[in-house]
Order: sequence, then structure tokens, then C-alpha cells
Amino acid sequence: MNATQSLAARTGGFFHRYANPGRFLRLGARLQPWLTWPALALSITGIVWGLFFSPADWQQGDSVRIMYVHVPAAWLASSGYMALAVCSLLSLVWRHPLADLAAVEIGPVGAAITAVCLATGSLWGKPMWGTWWVWDARLTSVLVLFFLYLGHIALIRAFDEPQRGYRAAAILGLAGAVDLPIIKFSVQWWNTLHQPDSITLTGAPTMSTAMLWPLLVCTIGFTLGFAAIVVARLRAAIMESRVRTALAARRGRPAAREDAGAGLDGAVA
Repeated sequence: MNATQSLAARTGGFFHRYANPGRFLRLGARLQPWLTWPALALSITGIVWGLFFSPADWQQGDSVRIMYVHVPAAWLASSGYMALAVCSLLSLVWRHPLADLAAVEIGPVGAAITAVCLATGSLWGKPMWGTWWVWDARLTSVLVLFFLYLGHIALIRAFDEPQRGYRAAAILGLAGAVDLPIIKFSVQWWNTLHQPDSITLTGAPTMSTAMLWPLLVCTIGFTLGFAAIVVARLRAAIMESRVRTALAARRGRPAAREDAGAGLDGAVA
């Protein structure tokens, strides 16, 4: 028991070392241009490469080009929720000062990219399946993921006392993570219309390298863009919290406890 508690304490100490809002603001300011500009360059390069210079598929024709947006969006829909679930774990177990605030900012970005995934999937499905939507296991589980994002966004703002909203949303964030393996393995567990994954960690890609390279460029660009947006939103949220605290101090009364965790109000610049 003591060994387990010691491990938890060391792990919590590691996370809290990078939890100081002032330290995060300085780190975020340095990271922001290194995320934003490569994201723009890679995303534009990958989309132009994929839409205009990559070959058409021998079966799907030019409709396959939708994958240069759909596949990165699908990857980020799941990865974004995984990041949200990690923030929920940090909040519930270690009371990480920035975890709840990060979850607040990840939710809308994740919901938006999941909506892009669903929309591009419908556009791709129409010429392939003859319909905009089917209650396929992969499609349905991604739709559930979209509703989990929306539920998290609503729940975290549903209470007059913000800390109650953070705790409730963190529980939902962890519980909803069970949908991620269902999304991943749905095409293997059930007989679905959705094609199997073309890129896996255990086997060679099943697509031409002329398609694979622009897809990888798009995926890296979209991932950096997702991170850049979340970092920018989190920096803005921390600075907004500081402004509220400063205004409340000038009025001679305590600041409202709207911050995601203890330590935000008194963070050093």
C-alpha cells in the first residue's frame, strides 16, 4: 500500500511540476508559433497534394480524395477525446490545477473536428454506399463520440458552482473513453460497411505510397493545428482568469471561484 501511495505521489508531483499557470503561459507562448505555422504549411501542402496531385483510386475514383480531410479528422476525434479523458483522470486523481481548464478548451475543438469527420464521412458514403448515412458500427460509435463531446461541454457548464461541473464532466470524460476501443475495433468485431483501416501498427499500409504520403502530411498538419488551437484557447482562458482576479481585487472582494483548480488565481506571471 505504501509503495502504491508513493508511486501515486511521485506521479502527481511530476504532473504538478508542469501545472503552474505562469510556467504554462511561458511555455505556451514559445510553443505557439512552432505549432501554428507548421500546422498551416503542412495542412495546405497535404490538401493541395492530395486533391490535385495524388492519383485517383481504381475503384472509388476521385471521391477517395475526401480521405485527406476525413481520415485526419477521424484520428483527431478519437485522439482529442483521449486527451480529454487524460485531463479528467488528472483532475479526479491528482487535482491538477490546469486539467479541468484544459478539458473545457478541448471539448469544443474535439466536437468540431468530430462533426467534420461525420460530415466528410457522409459525403464519402453517398457515392460509395448510395446513401448519406447507415447505422454502421463505426459510424454509430463516432456519432456517440460526438454526443459525448456535446454532453461534456454542456455538463461542465451546467452547475452554479463550477467545481461541481468540473467533477461531473470529468466523470463523464472517463466513462465515455470506453467508446474509443469500440470505434477502433468496430470494423473487426462486426460485419460493417465501413472499410477496414488502411494503416495499422502491425502491418504494411494497404494503399499506394502516392496516396499515403499526402495523407500523412495532412494528418500531421491537422494534429499540430488541433494542438495549436487548444494551446491558444487555454492561454486565453488563463489570462481571462487573471483579469477577473485582478478586477475583483481592485473592487476589494474575493474573486469568484470560476477557475479550474486552486493555484490559478495566485499564479506567478
